[in-house]
Amino acid sequence: MLRIFLAGTVLATFATTSAFAHVTLRTPEAAAGSTYTAALVLSHGCDGNATVAVKVRIPEGVINVKPQPKPGWDIAVTTGSYAKSYELFGSPVSEGVTEISWSGGNLPDAFFDEFVFRGTLAGAVAGTTLYFPVVQTCSGGEEAWIEIPVEGQPEPQSPAPGLKIVKAGH
Repeated sequence: MLRIFLAGTVLATFATTSAFAHVTLRTPEAAAGSTYTAALVLSHGCDGNATVAVKVRIPEGVINVKPQPKPGWDIAVTTGSYAKSYELFGSPVSEGVTEISWSGGNLPDAFFDEFVFRGTLAGAVAGTTLYFPVVQTCSGGEEAWIEIPVEGQPEPQSPAPGLKIVKAGH
């Protein structure tokens, strides 16, 4: 009986550690075609070290992206061409923000914080999941939350935050 209890405790600890080891989206679901405010939640640093930079790659189909200023952090955006043209307010859009970086701040390991941006889910299709790969740089290394889950395979060690797309009005 004690062995079963200890084994269950060890498994629960690993499961909990794994669940808290990810960068997540505060709201993991949004309607196709909607405007979405993404809040990337960082719940820890890297091996006890403070987070000093965060970089997120914006997936294809998310357009009109604007990062939210964060006191004490510098923001940089990378722009580029989209794989196809999208419509925004009746006009075609073929390029925009493809990556956002926050740097120069200091988020100690003992605290959590959110890094926020907003965009339009113009190319998102209900029933799919969009992934936002994140690289978290710390004072003593980095964590790359960039792995895209594959159906039927175990959850990746360092999964990218995913946004499930639902039908409008859901």
